[in-house]
Amino acid sequence: MADTGSRLARSRIHRALSRPNLLMGADRELVLLTGLASAILIFVVLTWYAALFGVAIWLVVVAALRMMAKSDPLMRRIYVRHITYQSHYRATSTPWRRF
Repeated sequence: MADTGSRLARSRIHRALSRPNLLMGADRELVLLTGLASAILIFVVLTWYAALFGVAIWLVVVAALRMMAKSDPLMRRIYVRHITYQSHYRATSTPWRRF
């Protein structure tokens, strides 16, 4: 009698499926949004000062986003979920309970 059921099945989980989606070491959406805001600033004002200011802001914000992603790559999603919570929950058995 063959012993086929005693071993656990193994399946590989590829790293690309479980890694956070980062761009330049920071959260992808925030880097792209910051780049878009800086580009809008540069192309709307159209002066050298605005160009330097836009590039400087983008570099500073990307550095801050990289530090944030190094601490926790999913920090943006956690913060968005955190602000949806209420500051206080009543001690009731169900949210649909009549008071």
